[in-house]
Amino acid sequence: MRRVIAEFRAFAFRGNLLDLAVGIILGIAFAALVQALVDEVLMQIVAAVFGQPDFYSLAFGLGEADIRYGLFLTELVDFIAIAVVLFLVVRAVNRITHPRGAPVEPPKTRECPYCYTVIPLAATRCSGCTGAVEPVSGR
Repeated sequence: MRRVIAEFRAFAFRGNLLDLAVGIILGIAFAALVQALVDEVLMQIVAAVFGQPDFYSLAFGLGEADIRYGLFLTELVDFIAIAVVLFLVVRAVNRITHPRGAPVEPPKTRECPYCYTVIPLAATRCSGCTGAVEPVSGR
């Protein structure tokens, strides 16, 4: 029994599993934040423009059936709003993490001119085809 508990503890507290759990929890919290922004801000702007925050009641009759396309329209507007918000967030994060004018790290590898295997810059032989290649000094 102790062995099973020790194996479970090793499994449960592995770095990757904890990272995944933290990522999922943060993802759920972020999704709630984005959904609240869409529902409480953007959809209220839609309501101000169109007179209602959703289109659930929109439908038309086709024979004996009612085609209720309003739900689709509401979900489409939600999707577009969420996509725009996520785009703006990712764009802002990219600008913060990779500011303009920041030095770009030079490549550490190159392709073999014969077989196109990725090899280090300083390599004199390709590990894929064993062809002789000229070493390249750090660019």
